[in-house]
Amino acid sequence: MSTPDATAPVAPAPEPAAAEAHPRFAEALRELGLDVEIRRFPEATRTAAEAAAAIGCDLSAIVKSLIFEADGAPVLVLMDGSSRVDVELVRRELCAGKVKRAGADLVRETTGYAIGGVPPFGHRTKTRVLADRGLLDHDVVWAAAGTPYTVFPLDPKTVIEHAGGTVVDVREQTK
Repeated sequence: MSTPDATAPVAPAPEPAAAEAHPRFAEALRELGLDVEIRRFPEATRTAAEAAAAIGCDLSAIVKSLIFEADGAPVLVLMDGSSRVDVELVRRELCAGKVKRAGADLVRETTGYAIGGVPPFGHRTKTRVLADRGLLDHDVVWAAAGTPYTVFPLDPKTVIEHAGGTVVDVREQTK
């Protein structure tokens, strides 16, 4: 049996997939014990349509992580990429007086991420999370990994569980 040559070049250890994600999100993955594939794209995947086109999946298989303000408090709504949030249904679900879409500053302050890269969990602060039931129609969904260029796949039940979400019906109904 021969011993390794100490002078031979050693190939660097492959970077874990989480290294492609935003550092805060990569840390959240480690803390949760999740080993997920992170895909990085050269073009931005800020919108659900951009992400679905880059991945090659149905628009509805994208998870949008949207921050709203309910009576001044941030709330995260997880919605499939092909649907819109019905703010009135969110208001009723939360028993709130007023619900509106949060501005970019509140999104970054609450989550630690910029709009277009907000993942469903791994946020700076703990918020209430509503997950639309339509996400459960998929075996796998894709969500942002903390940057506008990275996404990851996971089954929707696991996404909702790690986000601390409550499954609700808050999708805008088409007429």
